[in-house]
Amino acid sequence: MKTIVITLILTTAALAGALETGTNLPPPAQRRIEAARLVLERQPNRYQAYNELAIALAHRARETGDTSYYRQAEQAIGSSLRIQPHNFEGEQAHVFVLIGERKYQQALAEAHALNRVTPDTVLVWGYMAQAEAALGDYDKAEEAAQWMMNLRPGNVPAYLVGASLREDWGDISGALDFFNRALQETPPLETEEAAWILTAMARLDRLSGSFDAADALLQRASGEFPGYYLTAEECARLRMAQHRDEDSVELIKKRNQSFPSLQSRYLLAEALERAGHTAEAGAAYRQFEIEARSRIDEADNDNRELVLYYTGRGQRDDEALRIARSEFGRRHDVWTLDAYAWALYSNRQYDEARRQIDKAVEVGTHEATILSHAASIAAATGDTVAANRYLKMSVEIDPEVAQPLLAEQKGNRGK
Repeated sequence: MKTIVITLILTTAALAGALETGTNLPPPAQRRIEAARLVLERQPNRYQAYNELAIALAHRARETGDTSYYRQAEQAIGSSLRIQPHNFEGEQAHVFVLIGERKYQQALAEAHALNRVTPDTVLVWGYMAQAEAALGDYDKAEEAAQWMMNLRPGNVPAYLVGASLREDWGDISGALDFFNRALQETPPLETEEAAWILTAMARLDRLSGSFDAADALLQRASGEFPGYYLTAEECARLRMAQHRDEDSVELIKKRNQSFPSLQSRYLLAEALERAGHTAEAGAAYRQFEIEARSRIDEADNDNRELVLYYTGRGQRDDEALRIARSEFGRRHDVWTLDAYAWALYSNRQYDEARRQIDKAVEVGTHEATILSHAASIAAATGDTVAANRYLKMSVEIDPEVAQPLLAEQKGNRGK
């Protein structure tokens, strides 16, 4: 413990000196990695330092988009548990890493085990809430999130979990309120966390059509954590919503220079297509398809986008349904339900598609694409009342998303 205290004192002193001299600080997670490694250089058997290192490495994965940090975090946790088997902090850190790796079923099982041992640990309740939401059990996710707030009112993790749930439920104003509260409680040196929250708030403003507000938030995020890939991705989506497609292409190309994700590759293909770069867009879609297919059976996949690609430009409806069914076997969140329903619809299995899209809509989603899908599926089952209701909701959120269906309805009326 004495060594850790000394290291923290030295680190704090270094930060203070950097602030006084105007020296650029390393990113928050990188600072913690260096501090933990300094401890381990002096005391290689201190398992607590390995736990701190693992958590910092997992945060570094989000800072950079480089998922190899998760593998390093797993190794650090392995070292911790070899030195001190079943230490609570090491097992808790492992759940945190599993959430980052999207291994939600394993994360939930391990979190439940920890919760039985120590039921008043706020972060474990938070991990349970995140995993339950990802797996589609929103009632249990809500219960876990409420326990976070009951145990420690006003804590930042509870606000962030609550905001994410409210977004899935379609409560945009409630989500923004929780994000704003979390932002107010975020320490000044936690620049990546602040940028992440600001970017999340910008996404909600974009979905609500408040483009100027979204722009202002993204500028703040860029000031907090320059070059943040998540901010760049959201800015690219905003530019597409503003019909500034060339700007979107430029932004996402720059973002993809470092650790491009499957989602960012798909976003580039969409931006290129929107900007009229047909040949380049085709090549980008093919590159996305190749990489996405190689990870269909992995926890960290982009199967929803792959399903949407195959039901559209890729023109492989049967393969879309196969992938959607496989993912549905693992998760039941609103995004997976939507992809599964849309794949069923594309294969003319309208009744089952309606059952699945109804489950997604019942959560309360405020996402225009899902509501547009719901409108098409309801129309296919002959429920014109529901179809018109969903279409109206989709148009109010994002008129452009609903344009294909509006055009189809206009064509049908003209026959």
